Amino acid sequence: MARYTGPVCRLCRRERTKLFLKGPKCMSQQCPITKGRLAPGQHGRDRQRQPSEYALQLREKQRARRTYGVLGKQFQRFYRDAARRPGITGENLLAMLELRLDNVVFRARWGSSRAQARQLVRHGHILVDGRRVDIPSYRPRLGQVVSLHPKVRSLDIIAFNREHLTREIPAWLGVEDQGASVRVLTVPLREQIDTEVREQLIVELFSK
Repeated sequence: MARYTGPVCRLCRRERTKLFLKGPKCMSQQCPITKGRLAPGQHGRDRQRQPSEYALQLREKQRARRTYGVLGKQFQRFYRDAARRPGITGENLLAMLELRLDNVVFRARWGSSRAQARQLVRHGHILVDGRRVDIPSYRPRLGQVVSLHPKVRSLDIIAFNREHLTREIPAWLGVEDQGASVRVLTVPLREQIDTEVREQLIVELFSK
């Protein structure tokens, strides 16, 4: 299973915005973006100049895939699938990324970051309709119930996240079992996705 294993704060610095990859640290004064750190590398200061149209499109694509923890080829497959579906391609793409199982776990406030949510999935702590699923990219269908395994509901990290995380659970997820389960009610609409991505630039990039 391919995944990025480098320093994630470096990714936020490169995109010059918070991608919320480190959970509580992103909301603290220790965040490099809060400190005003420059882009990484010896040419970080030079990147302050006006970017080209292609650079803007590329950065938007990189921001989206890094936010959701998706590598390049996998992101291309998401885009091809979104382009084949009826509707607006950019909105289809974001909806498909939102429906990834690791993102559903993140939205349900069981993980403080998508990386932590991904780990919960990989360790077999997440059930879909009562069956264990350990594939982070799995996309639950409408009506399916995603829940915590009964044996891990009392884990300190999960109990802490459920009690202290203040993110709102999106309207396309229905909370059940006192927050230990969520049901996929609808396909996420663009106004229900708070990810700061200009998806039209991604469509323009792949359309070249």
